[in-house]
Amino acid sequence: MKDGRLEIDNNRSERSIKPFVIGRKNWMFANTPRGARASAIIYSMIETAKENGLNPFPYLTYLFDKLPQLEDPKDHIALDKLLPWSQTLPLTCRVFNQKNT
Repeated sequence: MKDGRLEIDNNRSERSIKPFVIGRKNWMFANTPRGARASAIIYSMIETAKENGLNPFPYLTYLFDKLPQLEDPKDHIALDKLLPWSQTLPLTCRVFNQKNT
């Protein structure tokens, strides 16, 4: 490994999946392929939001408000503005730690 930007371990990814491993018996509602797919989508959205410095609840609320209002759901430019790494997201979606405040 010659790229110094890469982490040596996978602790970060293990921490991300820990809540789901601990609560695996709580996910019994995902007893169908559609339920499992829906769970995977929402978990991915939440973890991606966290990794991009967003507070998942306000971010998802923002998405659920904006997505139905899109004129063309396949408009890539409009969808890009809603992605978790978009700089156009409102500040209310962002998590501020002591360094940012």
